[in-house]
Amino acid sequence: MNVMAKVEPQPPANDAHGQARKPQPPSLRLLWLVLAIVAVVLGFGAVGHWRTHAAAEQTQEAINSDEPMVRTAAAKVLADPIKVTLPGQTEGFDRASIFARATGYIAERRVDIGSHVKRGDLLARIASPDLDRQLDQAEAQLLQVTAAVAQAKAQVSLAEANLKLGNVTFARIDSLAQKGFETIQNRDNQQANMSSQQANVEAANAGVKVAEANVQAQQATVNRLKTLASFEEVCAPFDGVVSARNVDIGDLVNADNGGGTPMFSLVQDDVLRVAVNIPQTQAVGIRDGLSAKVTVFELPDRTFSGTVARNAGALQSASRTLPVQVDVPNPDHALKAGIFVNIEIEVPRAHPNIQIPAEALIFNQQGLHVAVAKDNQIHFKDVKIYRDLGDVVELESGLSGQDQVVLNPPTTIHEGQKIKVAPPSEGDGQKVASAGQPPAGQAADPGKAQGKQ
Repeated sequence: MNVMAKVEPQPPANDAHGQARKPQPPSLRLLWLVLAIVAVVLGFGAVGHWRTHAAAEQTQEAINSDEPMVRTAAAKVLADPIKVTLPGQTEGFDRASIFARATGYIAERRVDIGSHVKRGDLLARIASPDLDRQLDQAEAQLLQVTAAVAQAKAQVSLAEANLKLGNVTFARIDSLAQKGFETIQNRDNQQANMSSQQANVEAANAGVKVAEANVQAQQATVNRLKTLASFEEVCAPFDGVVSARNVDIGDLVNADNGGGTPMFSLVQDDVLRVAVNIPQTQAVGIRDGLSAKVTVFELPDRTFSGTVARNAGALQSASRTLPVQVDVPNPDHALKAGIFVNIEIEVPRAHPNIQIPAEALIFNQQGLHVAVAKDNQIHFKDVKIYRDLGDVVELESGLSGQDQVVLNPPTTIHEGQKIKVAPPSEGDGQKVASAGQPPAGQAADPGKAQGKQ
């Protein structure tokens, strides 16, 4: 086991007289050395701070005096109509679903799907024996009531003859009665007989009117059946093409079956309607008579001209679009009803707009604005976009047609800054740098580069 030796404290050193010695104060040389080191450090710090401040002032002065080279473009005033291209669908100018008005069997069919027909052409003939026999019966009854009219008129003639005889007999008996050769009773009886004959004449005339009314009623029945019989021949209501055929010879068709399948569907395609929905932004300028152009992807070499013929007059609440129909002449039947097309309409502007390149826009915490070059100085103007077309934008407000906007403006430019405007075309073929940067291959000024950081 190691035992640590106990160290006894040494007594302080004594001087020659046996008294304890006092500690010596630090040397002045060391104090001056420390003070010199501190002064040097403070001096270096002050010089560095002065140099930093001077460099900052120089940088700020370089920024304020910098005149970057920028490209500009003239704002263009747009007063011509807006060309709007939208998808649409062609429809037949007239469309008809043809149903049977006579019950019977298809006895003859003269058209098929795709057949071009003229107005009045026979499409099919229906055999309806029941209807034909009803017509025969009605015509026979018409002959009966017509004969009844002749009979009623003969009764009128007979009643008038009896009335005339009664008048003569009454006059003779009345004369004899006044002379006393005839009794008063016989004269009164003859007078009553004359009144009875007058009533018979009136009844016969009424019978004639009844017979004539029966003739008219029966004639109406005959006309109705003739009209129904005429529907046995199904004819085209207008010029067009048969787009559907759902019957064949021998098929049974029922009259007035409007909820079933039509016999034929007919479409007039020499003029087509193009249905298109105009968005709310352009609906205000739409009016009847505007010209339109229709193109079809499947017919790349053709353009069809049309005219806005009608519009709904109110926007659809679900889509906020205005239904519009454009009439397109189709004399050669190149367009088919029911296909999708692209339609271009030139919509008049409500007011002129300003067009600028999209690269001139600046968007930051202050909002959307552009830098305008005027008298070689920068001026910022707030703008509002009306329509974004990708590489260019149309402005609703903020600029006039005389403004020169800066393209790709540097992020360091400020209001009132002096600039240099590059000419429209460089003679040496070098591209003018955008955003205030030097052309390719040219070194940037170190001071300016430092000021732009």
